[in-house]
Amino acid sequence: MDSSTNSLDDVSADSSAEFPDRASMMEVRLQAQEDEITLLKSSLADALRKIRIHDQLLPLLKQQLIAINPGAARVLNQVCGSDGCTSVRKLSSSSAFDGIRHPPTRVRRNSEKLGNPERQRKRLDKKAASSANLLTRSPSLENRAKDLITNAGSPGSRRGTYSQGQSIKMFIRGRPITMYIPSNIQNYEDLKMEPPSERLELDWVYGYRGRDCRANLYFLPTGEAVYFIACVIVLYHINNRTQRHYLKHTDCVRCLTLHPDKVRVASGQTAGVDKDGKPLQPCVHIWDSTTLVTLQQIGLGTFQRGVGSVAFSFADSGASLCVIDDSNEHMLSVWDCAKGTKLAEVKSTNEAVFAVEFNPSDSTNIITCGKSHVYFWTLSAGQFTKKQGIFGKYKKPKFIQCFTFSLTGDVLTGDSEGNILTWGKSAADIKTLGKGAKETFQIMRQTRAHEGSVFTLCNLQGGALLSGGGKDRKIIRWSADLAPERECEIPENFGAVRTIANVDEEELLVGTTRNAILRGTFSDGFVAIVQGHVDEMWGLATHPSQNIFLTCGHDRQVCLWQTEEHKLDWCITLEQEYGLCSDFCPNGSVVSVGLSTGRWLVLDLLTREVVSESTDGNEQLSVMRYSPDGSFLAVGSHDNFIYIYNVTESGRRYTRFGKCNGHSSFITHLDWSKDGKYIMSNSGDYEILYWDIAGGCKLLRNRFESKDREWASYTCVLGFHVMGVWLEGSDGTDINALCRSHSERMVAVADDFCKVHLFQYPCPKLKAPSHKYEGHGSHVTNVRFTHCDSHLLSMGGKDTCILQWRVTGGGGVGDGRERQASASTSSTSSPEPATT
Repeated sequence: MDSSTNSLDDVSADSSAEFPDRASMMEVRLQAQEDEITLLKSSLADALRKIRIHDQLLPLLKQQLIAINPGAARVLNQVCGSDGCTSVRKLSSSSAFDGIRHPPTRVRRNSEKLGNPERQRKRLDKKAASSANLLTRSPSLENRAKDLITNAGSPGSRRGTYSQGQSIKMFIRGRPITMYIPSNIQNYEDLKMEPPSERLELDWVYGYRGRDCRANLYFLPTGEAVYFIACVIVLYHINNRTQRHYLKHTDCVRCLTLHPDKVRVASGQTAGVDKDGKPLQPCVHIWDSTTLVTLQQIGLGTFQRGVGSVAFSFADSGASLCVIDDSNEHMLSVWDCAKGTKLAEVKSTNEAVFAVEFNPSDSTNIITCGKSHVYFWTLSAGQFTKKQGIFGKYKKPKFIQCFTFSLTGDVLTGDSEGNILTWGKSAADIKTLGKGAKETFQIMRQTRAHEGSVFTLCNLQGGALLSGGGKDRKIIRWSADLAPERECEIPENFGAVRTIANVDEEELLVGTTRNAILRGTFSDGFVAIVQGHVDEMWGLATHPSQNIFLTCGHDRQVCLWQTEEHKLDWCITLEQEYGLCSDFCPNGSVVSVGLSTGRWLVLDLLTREVVSESTDGNEQLSVMRYSPDGSFLAVGSHDNFIYIYNVTESGRRYTRFGKCNGHSSFITHLDWSKDGKYIMSNSGDYEILYWDIAGGCKLLRNRFESKDREWASYTCVLGFHVMGVWLEGSDGTDINALCRSHSERMVAVADDFCKVHLFQYPCPKLKAPSHKYEGHGSHVTNVRFTHCDSHLLSMGGKDTCILQWRVTGGGGVGDGRERQASASTSSTSSPEPATT
């Protein structure tokens, strides 16, 4: 780890609080206006092009109709008008052409929702699209024309052939999207939408937030390690390998502390915004780690942006709680834990604050540290007085990362220079500070400890001390008089030491900056008991027959996980590119991974070796999908093409079969038909296209003919069968992914508001009810059911969290196809979605 990486770690804990709000908002508004202008220009050009094409084809069409059926000319004039050109213009704007194509809006989904200007821009876009997601039902004008022309010469002979060609038109950002109603639905209006009988329960949480948080790992007397990631606080029994979860936070947890009784826990969260862009109020929860019952909610409506640090008092048995928020002034406040009332409050500093603690022997003394400072606070009669630590002859470090107290009452700080400083009270230096100066806190001793930052200090019984280093990745045990006794170095792939919790006098738990928790001793070394990704994730695939799944993301890691053992099976790190999508071959022996450069790899699951690789274009790949029998692989790219490959030798040999060319924007999702001959695809401009792969990768111009086709999987976010998953006012990017269960009874949805939804399948009507689940602290990028539908996997974007949900219930009879064919006799209002 070089010095630049070390400096990034130094400031990571406070980076969320330092960004230019007004400048960002102005840039967002300007970008939104530029996007709208681009869309309008493209739409106008596309409309004019289509009009010219139809004007050229009209005379030829007339001649062919007259030659086949002399009576058709009269009907053509009846439907289209006397001049012909006007009629074609009407047809070109009808549902037959699915609206006007336009290029993709430049929306970054990798932005977190909390206080994000990008999120606010999306809300502005939605308000501008006043007709967003309006549902209209109308027979296609083109189909009516066909009916009239066909029946002109033989009255009644084929009337009603296209009676089921009625369509549903859905609008997203003003763009009409036509959905054709399948033949087995007799009355669309009478379809009854209900939430599924199945529900989800959180089963396991993969990951730990060590990258940009500190002092967030504790060991409980119950044998559990308590830590957090996203909105979930995990209680992991390190011997039994079981998890419990505290789920009362509504946004990302930022800090954690343990009460002196070793039972109660205080945890603080960030503010964030709701789906309408309104700020949510951060707070601190005090809860019982045995029962998981919330005992007190502290400071709702008081803190700004979020809660950065919390600490219980010790001298009075934890009667008080100290809180530092994430406002510009980093407000320091003290609260009565039993009553939930505020006792005192003061502005601490405009600089980043990393830690706060009560003096263990005096609850009126509080210490804070952070960027270029250490402050000693005294609380008396509801008022704070502050004394700043004087560095004197010692070099002032850029960051004071952590501190603790010695048995003698001295304060020990760890800083970005790699030193442990011992602070004590001393008489005032009148020559330096002036006459009347009071006693000060000064450095009594400097101890060289680590190369790079000292990220954590941990007290042991008997006065011994543990320190954790950044750049050198070392854990050092010190005697009470700061003489080094033992040391060890953690493996490089786990990153630097972020925090340490002692299990006993020998065994330790270590949280690292690469989101891992290690368990071990100085003698035996350390092994990982919790691991996770360290950057945004998008690629997720579940094995066709085993309880394993694969993930990949921007951290260049490709990881294989076991759902039953709840552990990482193996992980490889790519050299330069990062993975964005993946899929298992149906035979289960290999998995393909699409990368950010247009290159894709095929990995052997047992040997982890690359058995095949290829490159398609020079833009990122967004979807990999094998055909049901494994004979084809479809590769969707951001260059607007779908590349088709023949697959032989059990998934180890790939030869180019063809290329699907017709989308006007980047490919987002695709699915194969059950017979492996056709593909349905979505693109960034909300387009649905169908392809005849067996016939040479041809675009099927008449989308009406695909309305009854059955699909082996359903991951496309746009389609008749999943139309109801879209909320009113959606802007087209609010749903990142969805997945139909193998039983075809339910569909899981990953949205941009940190939620996982479970809908009935099919759900072709807007405002369909669903079960809604929280836990993620960022946009949910992907969801997948395991091969037997026993579990659902969901992954967050910036929260680097993978949640494994257990599917419960589902005692209903019949699958999704039977449910689709049945229509209710009366329409009822949709119940409110159930929320956990």
